[in-house]
Order: sequence, then structure tokens, then C-alpha cells
Amino acid sequence: MKHFKLKYGRGYVEFDLPTQEVLNVVEGAEYPALDDMSSALVEALNNPTGTAPLKDIVQPNESVCIVVSDITRAWIGYHAFLPTLLNYLNEAGVPDDKIFLLIAYGAHRLQSEAESRAEFGDEVVNRVRIEHSSGINPDSKFRHLGETSHGVPIEVNELALDADRLILTGGIVYHLMAGFGGGRKAILPGISSYQTIQKNHCLCLLDNVGDGTNPDIVSGNISHNIMHDDQMEHGRAVEADFLINSVANTEGKVAKFVCGHWEDAWLEGTKLVETIYGVEISGLADCVIATSGGYPKDINLYQGVKTQVNAVSACKPGGVVILLMELDDINEPGEFIDWFETCDLREREIKLRNGFTVPGFISLHLGEDFKKYRHILVTKPENKPTCDRVGIDVVTSIDEALAHAAKILGREDYTVNVMPLASNTVPMLKK
Repeated sequence: MKHFKLKYGRGYVEFDLPTQEVLNVVEGAEYPALDDMSSALVEALNNPTGTAPLKDIVQPNESVCIVVSDITRAWIGYHAFLPTLLNYLNEAGVPDDKIFLLIAYGAHRLQSEAESRAEFGDEVVNRVRIEHSSGINPDSKFRHLGETSHGVPIEVNELALDADRLILTGGIVYHLMAGFGGGRKAILPGISSYQTIQKNHCLCLLDNVGDGTNPDIVSGNISHNIMHDDQMEHGRAVEADFLINSVANTEGKVAKFVCGHWEDAWLEGTKLVETIYGVEISGLADCVIATSGGYPKDINLYQGVKTQVNAVSACKPGGVVILLMELDDINEPGEFIDWFETCDLREREIKLRNGFTVPGFISLHLGEDFKKYRHILVTKPENKPTCDRVGIDVVTSIDEALAHAAKILGREDYTVNVMPLASNTVPMLKK
């Protein structure tokens, strides 16, 4: 027998499986965290990919716009490296009063000063001015630069375009729609207009109503991903001066900074993400047992979809996916749960086409997966009413889940892939 102890909320779930039934344990590769983030950043700024060192790009007294992510991406660790970046720019002849942060909300709400202080640190907030770019904020002004080959308007925040120098920042992870986060996403959706964001995201749907989501819109795919291709066209229209992206290890600590050309350096970072989080598996299993990796990754079902999406890619079509999620805030965000009031998937798709939102897209994608795989959720019993609305089977223990899976599959000796950190790891079927 093989023993497993998987994170669940703030605790663990333990169980045993016959060794011969376990095909793969899908775990990310170990990668050391940076010992000294400041020195590592300066080294990367001075030895970038595809450009001259940042100190040779910026000129004394030029205005510098640094595009930063909002508080939903706090894991990037801005508070730890932004002071070093500001000092570096100072040494290059750019004073603090010529530098500003432009928070790239996409279509998220504006954050408060308290949230900015929590994300960037008091020193940074006190040193430089902070501007906001949100597609849903009427105070944000966007300039039209043309259209992409996909018919999406290129509309970018004026503050970024008018600065002498534009630096993009962010973090690179697998992304269930764009393939990978980071890089060009600082432009779109980051500092683009609401109309631009809507039209770009609608590329995630197939052309004909009723055909649903585009199967190429998946984690790790940037070779034939129309949403990503469109984002790249936006990136080329803006042609930012420099990129600073971080990659985290499986413990959530910064493993590397990739700096330089906004495309070349980002591509370098995506390869590291694949090295750490892309896990080769020997085969698809009848059943996948997956956990997000505990709290806060399993705080709600919306966050938990990152786990679900990766788990199904290790499961045979028609198989069973067992998800271990405590879901303390099962009803959050309300916008996501409300999408399941529209039970018919075609109606849900039409509603989404009429007003695209990421929660709506995820609800449609989840509904499609429910038709391809049977899902069992191990969670708290009080979560059952909401899960019934979503349309997922609920049990309260792993033993119940395993028994239920055997009943669905019609046998006891089914094969299993186990995913201890499924929110981050992407199974890659061995060729």
C-alpha cells in the first residue's frame, strides 16, 4: 500500500492506495528560492535577455512608468524588490518624482491605499506616485492604436503611452486561458480598455454559438492559442522598453527574475515554469485525486477551478476526478456562483457572449468538463447546498469518495493519478 497525506484547508487528508493502482504522483520539481532578491534583481537588470541593461536604456530625468499587478497577484512579492528597482533607477539618473507605478487592474476594481501599502510596502508608496488603470473605471483614459488581425481594438492607458520609458512587471505562472501569465498580460488585460478586454476574451469561445469554449485555450499552450496571439499583437503595438517578471518555486518563493525584452525575457520565464510545474506522466488514469495544496488555494470553488482544470488533464475521458477542498468561503465570489443559476450550457454560453466575464467563462468551462468527467468533491457538509447548485457530487471523506468512484467506474481496481499541488502542476502526457 502507498500512503498519502494531502493538504486540505489548514489541515490534511490521509489515505492509502494499493501501490499497483497508482500510476503517477504529480509533483512539481524542486527549485531553490533566491537567497538575496535585491542582488539577484540587479544582476538580472544588468544582464538582461534581448536588450541592453536597464541603466543604459533609461536616460537621466526621463519619466518612467512601471506597470504593476494589483493585490490579487500579491504573491509576486513587490514589497521585496520594488525599493531595489527604484534605487537602481535613481542611480541611472531618474529621481523618484519622475517615476510612477501604474496598477494594471484589467477589469478589476480599484484597490485602496491600505491595500497598496500591503502589496508594495510603505517605502514605495511614500516615495513614488501611484496611478490606476481599470477598464471599468471612468477616470482611466485609453488611446486607440488601431486593431489587431482578430478585429480587437488596441486601446491602451494614456499614462503608459505618454511616459518616456515603460517597464512591465508581473509573475509568470500557468494560465488556464492565456497559456501563461506575465509578459504581455501587463498590457492586455492589464492596462487596456474594457472593450478591448471583452473582445480579446471572447476569442476563448469558438465562432459558432453552441460550440462552447475553444479547446486550444488551455494552460501551457501558446503555440496555437488565439487569445495569446492577440495579446502578443497588443504587446508589439506598445513595444514596452523593458520587462521584469518573477517565477516562484513550489513553496511560493521567488526562484528567478527574468528581465529584458518584453517578449524574449518572458519566453525564457515560461520555460522555467514548465521545468518546475510541467510534470510528465506515464498515462491517464481512471481516477484522479487532486488537492489545491491547502488554504488559501482552496478557499473557494472559483480559486479551486485552477486545481480542477489541471486534474482533468490527468484523467481518462469518462473517468472520475476527486477534488479535496475545504472551501471556507464557498459562496465567494457571488458573481461566479450566480452563473450556475443558468443551468443550460447553451444559455450560459449565449449569456457569456453578450457580456464576457472570466467567472462566466470558467463556469462554462466547468460545465463542459462535468459532461466529460464525473466529479466528486470532498468538502465540509455545509457546502452541499451550493455545490448542488454548481452540479458537483459532494461527500465528506476520502473513503466515501473512493467508494463512490468505484461505484461509478464499476470496479474496485481502478488506476489513480494523485496530484498533491494540482493548482500549480500541469500533467504532460508522455509522448
